[in-house]
Amino acid sequence: MARALGTKLDGVVLIEPEVHGDERGFFVETFSRDAWRELGVDVEFVQHNHSRSTKHTLRGIHFQTDPGQAKLLRCPRGRIFDVAVDLRRESPTFGQWEGHVLDDGNHHQLYVPVGFGHGFCVLSDLADVTYLVSSLYNPGTEAGIRWDDPGIGVEWGVESPLLSARDKEAPLLSDASDLLTF
Repeated sequence: MARALGTKLDGVVLIEPEVHGDERGFFVETFSRDAWRELGVDVEFVQHNHSRSTKHTLRGIHFQTDPGQAKLLRCPRGRIFDVAVDLRRESPTFGQWEGHVLDDGNHHQLYVPVGFGHGFCVLSDLADVTYLVSSLYNPGTEAGIRWDDPGIGVEWGVESPLLSARDKEAPLLSDASDLLTF
């Protein structure tokens, strides 16, 4: 049975699924609505996404404004450092972050609820990231904050990441308060 591991930020859930393995390989249940609900992931997912990135690629810190978007992420190939940032203005942990290694060995998953920014950095030569989301992608509600915002201070473990133009130009959290609708 899957179990929830400890997290720092209220609402973020780190899941360790049960892995059944032998000399042939492994089997892992990556989502079960009722079991995940018991672990704190009580969301209806409407879309499943898959990205592939090369070493030192950093994607984020991204979020969707109204209605927001919860994510359940895993890394079925490679190794990433996955980060959630609390963007809920009324939260006592507003602007704080936590990060976890997700990889094809530990099979851990990270649930990032609505009201959080999300990003990841690829630690292996290549990584696939798959994630379920609670709302359909809408470019009109796409937003982000700077990956290297000193007010947040995420310790990514890489000094010169590969970034998209969007991520290079994202605002600091202090300049993005009008985007925070949570």
